[in-house]
Amino acid sequence: MEIDDIPDVFHLGEKLFTSEDSPNLYRTWDEYEVTSLFNHDTEFCLVAEGDDEIIGFALGTTVTKPRSAWKYGHLIWLGVDENYQRFGTAEKLFNHFLELMLEEGVRILMVDSEADNKPALQFFRKMGFDKSEEHVYMSLNLDEQLKAFKQKQTDGQQ
Repeated sequence: MEIDDIPDVFHLGEKLFTSEDSPNLYRTWDEYEVTSLFNHDTEFCLVAEGDDEIIGFALGTTVTKPRSAWKYGHLIWLGVDENYQRFGTAEKLFNHFLELMLEEGVRILMVDSEADNKPALQFFRKMGFDKSEEHVYMSLNLDEQLKAFKQKQTDGQQ
């Protein structure tokens, strides 16, 4: 990935990680996430090109812990344009990312996905991931409380 690819990667991610299809992923997908990963871990930011455009990306990082001999890899984002899925693009991106992780001495590679994202789970199992952990993610919609809070502030200023 090159710096000029950042806008294309971001916009492709916007198409892939929508609030309707992936509310939790949509929550964290923004231009700061892409630029931060690129600035800190450029070597782990990959793109796939087809027809002179970005058709897929893999973005990740490594994690080292104090007093631990283990180095962890984290594939944070993997996305492929819907028109180019089922042609092995995600697998090629993943395999290149995996090779980079091995070169870095990573001993455990982690990914996460929404529990109901069956295509992603199937893909990662195909890539060799087998230790699935349950994780509960909860959210609270504060829309009504926010409206009441703002109204209270407005009433207090009058």
